[in-house]
Amino acid sequence: MVGLGWWGRHMVNSVENSEKIKIVRLTARRPDRHMDFSKEKEIPIVDDYNALLQDPEVDAVILCTPHSQHEAQVLAAVEHGKQIFCEKPLSLSKKSIEKMLAATNAAGLIMGVGHERRYESTFEAIAEMVAVGQLGTQMHVEANFSHSIFTTIEADNWRGSQAEAPAAGMTGMGVHLTDLFISMFGPVEAVVAQSARRVLALPTGDVVTVKLRFKSGATGFVGAISATPYYGRFTVFGNEMWAEARDDAHPQEGGLTHLITCGKDGVQHSQTFDKKDPVRANLEEWADAVEGRGDYRFTDTQRIGNVAVLEAIAKSVSNGNWVDV
Repeated sequence: MVGLGWWGRHMVNSVENSEKIKIVRLTARRPDRHMDFSKEKEIPIVDDYNALLQDPEVDAVILCTPHSQHEAQVLAAVEHGKQIFCEKPLSLSKKSIEKMLAATNAAGLIMGVGHERRYESTFEAIAEMVAVGQLGTQMHVEANFSHSIFTTIEADNWRGSQAEAPAAGMTGMGVHLTDLFISMFGPVEAVVAQSARRVLALPTGDVVTVKLRFKSGATGFVGAISATPYYGRFTVFGNEMWAEARDDAHPQEGGLTHLITCGKDGVQHSQTFDKKDPVRANLEEWADAVEGRGDYRFTDTQRIGNVAVLEAIAKSVSNGNWVDV
């Protein structure tokens, strides 16, 4: 595990006692700050990333580090033949992610990506409805992923910087939604976005909204607020029916999730799913794919497409115009 902030630690906890993946080493920019966690988990912590790459007991690296570091870290892991799971966004530019994937593919490696929301029960159900054509013609998709987790970070934290996290909550929250959009509705053609700073001192702001146009002709909308009580909603609309996912709590809490559907008869139906750890589900599916026990559900087209959407959103926030993806 490379990077031991709040999310890196959460990932370590998520796969505790897993039969498919085991964390055997830890490292971070300041290892001295994480000695207590290392002792608590009984996992050795090493001084730096290079030490991990040279360790024969390490088969793979999980990168939970600032986004701008991903390319160099991925390419270094490829040189040492390590499998790679990288937190989202994989990179901040289309050119960069294309270079990363070219290297991993040439080496026969499988790049995991931290879009665990695809593994939530509600989204898996909606994805199946879309795939079999149950909604009819795909018309529109809209979603909001907002929370108050970033209210506790300092103004100079990398998660709020222009260089590492352009367009307010897009890199931390919104990219999960656009990944889901692309996985269900296909490639995005163009976006227009705006951000605002209402409460937090983060340079990038604490509100972002995005309108999207898909190559299919469908439309979409994303909202993400970094300083409000948790709110999660995801709705897809077709001419035959609509389907909506709602969450009780942030996915890291493992709360209940709810699916509401409505067909042409106007009658709404609801279903509640039990708690699930989507982070563990993602990591274990990736581990299975690495071991040849199954497929990993992310395609290169989707990996590249979502980074390209983020890059276009950042440009649109800056210039206020529609930007082609």
